[in-house]
Amino acid sequence: MKISKNDALIWFDFFAQMPEEEELSIKHKEIIYATFAQIETAIDHRNDILMSEIKSLKSLENRTFFVGNEDKFSDGCRSCLLGTGLSAIRKTNTCNIECKFCYNYGELDNIQPVGEGMWEIGGTKFYEKDIDLLLSVYQKPTGVSYVYLEPFMEIEKYYEVIKKFSAAQIHQHLYTNGTLATEETLKALGEAGLDEIRFNLGAANCSDKVIENIGLAKKYIKSVGIETPMTPEFFKAFFKKKQAIFATKLDFINCAELHLNENNIGNYYGENMYISRHGYISPIWSRELTLKFMKIAEEENWDLAVHDCSNYTKFARSLNLSSKAGMWFGASNYACEFSMIPYEIFIPILNDDNFKFLNEEELPDGYKPEILVF
Repeated sequence: MKISKNDALIWFDFFAQMPEEEELSIKHKEIIYATFAQIETAIDHRNDILMSEIKSLKSLENRTFFVGNEDKFSDGCRSCLLGTGLSAIRKTNTCNIECKFCYNYGELDNIQPVGEGMWEIGGTKFYEKDIDLLLSVYQKPTGVSYVYLEPFMEIEKYYEVIKKFSAAQIHQHLYTNGTLATEETLKALGEAGLDEIRFNLGAANCSDKVIENIGLAKKYIKSVGIETPMTPEFFKAFFKKKQAIFATKLDFINCAELHLNENNIGNYYGENMYISRHGYISPIWSRELTLKFMKIAEEENWDLAVHDCSNYTKFARSLNLSSKAGMWFGASNYACEFSMIPYEIFIPILNDDNFKFLNEEELPDGYKPEILVF
């Protein structure tokens, strides 16, 4: 069903006004899914054109795309997409800043603690002394990552755990906004055996202090990069500070396609949105900016890897990890992060005269918007 943009707008205006407890009919769901497909098809077409303009675009076994120096492509990303990582290790439940794109936006003062002296690995609570047991029982993963929320709030607690996983020869990477890092703590992480550190440079709007810390990290940690949701703000700020960033000798830039949840979506109301495979909801400009960013990297021959960490990449990641876990064929935990889809957020893109569906057809009888029957 190639629903027209005008019919989709009429229907979605109706769906947005429906009471939450009202159950959708099968025909209503068909209309919703037809609209999602029309939007996503148009987005894919636009992105395919942008990708075709990147002459040296590379693929990691069809699971993601990147440009630049393949030797500098993150081993943490290889573990995530090809190996048995990404195994998340959680410890710190606080952060020193609040970003509008944060998945915990608005609830940073209400994040449950992991527990005194404890670490959360694979959803299970461990004491540091239990890690030897864990490593003796499970087949070791290709990689682990330290997430949740800002590790440098209590970074001194991480060193001994990092040493244990380093001794087991498991690749380890850590995420940080970089504002609290110091040369002393970065050196300690390197000495403990941390393989890779990723700075969310967009969190501090490409601040000089964080750029300096990226350079300091490169002195002590083998692989250093940037991982930031691609937003217009980051795109603009990056190019203002480009030379200083390159002077740090960083290895990679992971351009994450921004996807939204119930916490942060309010910060992006009014933007043109799409939903990928009925899963992640994203502003359409996020991946478009990434592809434009990669084209510039290619044209200017940047000596690093620039990774298109898109919704497609997240989908591939989920399939890979489910496969490695021995789940059934096609199993994946990739899904929509909303308990109920907020239909009103798709009204701006359906109202945008500059956004066109590729093909439109008249709706069949029983699906036309003037017949609002439950």
